[in-house]
Amino acid sequence: MTRRELDAAGVADPRLRAAYARCRALNARHGRTYFLATRLLLPGQRPAVHALYGFARHTDDLVDEPALHQGTDQVAARIHHIGTTLHAGLRAGRSDHPVLAAVVDTATRFGIDDALFGAFLRSMRMDLTVTGYPTRAALQDYVYGSAEVIGLQLLPVLGTVCDPAEAAPRAAALGQAFQLTNFLRDVAEDLDRGRVYLPADELAAHGVDRDLLGWCRHTGRIEARVRLALAEQIAYTRTVYARARPGIALLHPASRPCVATAFSLYARILDRIEACGYNVFAGRVTVGNGARLPIAGAALARALWARTASRSPAPIGKD
Repeated sequence: MTRRELDAAGVADPRLRAAYARCRALNARHGRTYFLATRLLLPGQRPAVHALYGFARHTDDLVDEPALHQGTDQVAARIHHIGTTLHAGLRAGRSDHPVLAAVVDTATRFGIDDALFGAFLRSMRMDLTVTGYPTRAALQDYVYGSAEVIGLQLLPVLGTVCDPAEAAPRAAALGQAFQLTNFLRDVAEDLDRGRVYLPADELAAHGVDRDLLGWCRHTGRIEARVRLALAEQIAYTRTVYARARPGIALLHPASRPCVATAFSLYARILDRIEACGYNVFAGRVTVGNGARLPIAGAALARALWARTASRSPAPIGKD
């Protein structure tokens, strides 16, 4: 499958093919929902999506897997090295890095703004020193770089039926919605890393603080005040999904099934959190195959129809 995708994308250089294949493996291993949705894209679009996700995953792992490193300074140095290597590659139009080679190639082919990568790296550096966010505005500063820019990076790959500037706010909102969903699902795991990605003032309005969240994590039980706070966070996150939804219709028809599937599957995580009584401390909340497969199957039918009914976006690397 990798060979067919790379052939369709027009990637012939063996070095680049190896980099794209590595990014695809990162996507398959770490992002079940994203990887499933990406399979609904045209083969020629998929390598670029894998490259962008691979870059995000590779960098995020430096922050979230401390066992591989010796403290904050060393991780910061690694992120700095990635940043300088990436920006040097973007200036040169090529890179020899085993992951960044694919990212640079994708960014060059699709004209992705260099500043979006800089914003992402800034948020990753924040994770090294920031352990909580006092307000929604403070959290939003982080979310822009950690998630909204991903939607903006993907937009040229997915293609639009309108001016890309019109679709950009919707793409950013979808990245934000996915990230906020991750924050709610992963409260327990983030606590284990010493972080809370929920606005402290909004939690405090329900009498919730880090200590109470820690008690829930330790006991695996949900406290009534925490339940109310999480319900409020879910309600807010759904308003972000509502802002993002109209953007799907602005994408090229061949790209809509992929994004619509990711949208549906991620939104269902919120449903699952509610269904388990908001107890995200007893175990990781997931959307089971019984719910995932019908959504993916219907999306595959729409994707096949779109491929035959409309002209596809230009393949990756087309000048």
